[in-house]
Amino acid sequence: MDQADSTQTRDEGGTAQGLPEAPAAASSGAPLTHVIGAGLAGLSAAVRLAERGHPVAVYEASIHAGGRCRSYYDATLDQVIDNGNHLLLSGNDCAFRYLALIGGAAKMHAPAKAEFPFADLITGERWTLSINDGRLPLWLFDAKRRVPGTKPLDYLGAARLMWAGADKTVTDVIAPKGTLYERLWLPLMIAALNTDPAEASAKLAGTIMRETLAKGGEACRPLVAEGLSAAFIDPALDYLRARGHSVTFGRRLKRIAFADGRVTGLDFGDGEIPVADGETVILAVPQWIAPTLVPGLSAPTEVRSILNAHFRIAPPDGFPPLMGVVGGTIEWLFAFENRLSITISGADRLVDRPRETLAADLWREVVTITGLPAELPPWQIVKEKRATFAATPAQDAVRPDATTQWRNLFLAGDWTQTGLPATIEGAIRSGERAALLTMRV
Repeated sequence: MDQADSTQTRDEGGTAQGLPEAPAAASSGAPLTHVIGAGLAGLSAAVRLAERGHPVAVYEASIHAGGRCRSYYDATLDQVIDNGNHLLLSGNDCAFRYLALIGGAAKMHAPAKAEFPFADLITGERWTLSINDGRLPLWLFDAKRRVPGTKPLDYLGAARLMWAGADKTVTDVIAPKGTLYERLWLPLMIAALNTDPAEASAKLAGTIMRETLAKGGEACRPLVAEGLSAAFIDPALDYLRARGHSVTFGRRLKRIAFADGRVTGLDFGDGEIPVADGETVILAVPQWIAPTLVPGLSAPTEVRSILNAHFRIAPPDGFPPLMGVVGGTIEWLFAFENRLSITISGADRLVDRPRETLAADLWREVVTITGLPAELPPWQIVKEKRATFAATPAQDAVRPDATTQWRNLFLAGDWTQTGLPATIEGAIRSGERAALLTMRV
């Protein structure tokens, strides 16, 4: 379903195939920035530059924008679905600045309170984690608002993550046993890091804790998009197009020309685009592509998978938009108007299993949770084998900064050194930083 290798081009708020014309915004007098990649990192950089009146030209290798954060029509389900179920928290400040700028915030939906329903497939228990607003964690002292079978003091150990060393894993800091670990820390850490806590970076987990849970419920409300493209991608393309900036599809960068400490040209295989004095380049491509274009670039090399399953069926009346699941294969169950969707992070163990077997096994768990009929509805399995970099201490240590040895070349992507694991917030944050750096050249 991913058409990233296609050279066909269509108009998605940009120009037709071919070398782009200089954007109309160039009349501002600011130098042009070439943005390579129209995923979230590249779009974040482009719209931030456009907001400041800087001309931008975006080049995307595939025929669509968004990278791993996009929607598409699935013929099997006869629905538009997201290529993965992505969740924002209300504390993701960069993501919300981006959404506010492009006009996508109205496509995000959040509950009035920071509440997370859970179901245990082994015991049959149900509970809701309910986090109060404010930094004082009063919810810990109410048995109805915390994980069943836990006590307030049990939660204090997780605070050590916020001061963990760069070489520590999550389970170096939090003991991997007990009710609280199995029912809360394990599912939350795998979801946030897409890496088993036994090997995942405690430092990255600590950043997540510091920016969300430690700030209280106001920073922890879960938000789900009506559609990833409708919220994050289409409004950004419209924003750029309305201001005269070019977005060109089917333009895969083959080579970067360097001379005198700067980028001097961009070769897309059909002629080199010169990069004039004063112009800048933001490289916002996947971590396995960037080192092939930039000599000596350090980048993560290990990846982790995510598996998503979609079932075309209406959820039961009153079923929550999001439910955490423990004791089974499912980790998070999302409910949409005519669809139930599943996300399983750190899914390397599952990606080679037959799709039909996976669908049947996962549907049996859905039936247990929802009480829906046992007959398997129309389904789709989406396996992302290279969903994120492995959020281990070793891989975090080789993530590059946004700056490079070439004075007019900057990097963006959730795999660069954002201080966060590979998340929507991290991707958008990286684009913002790269944009701000180009303005200083």
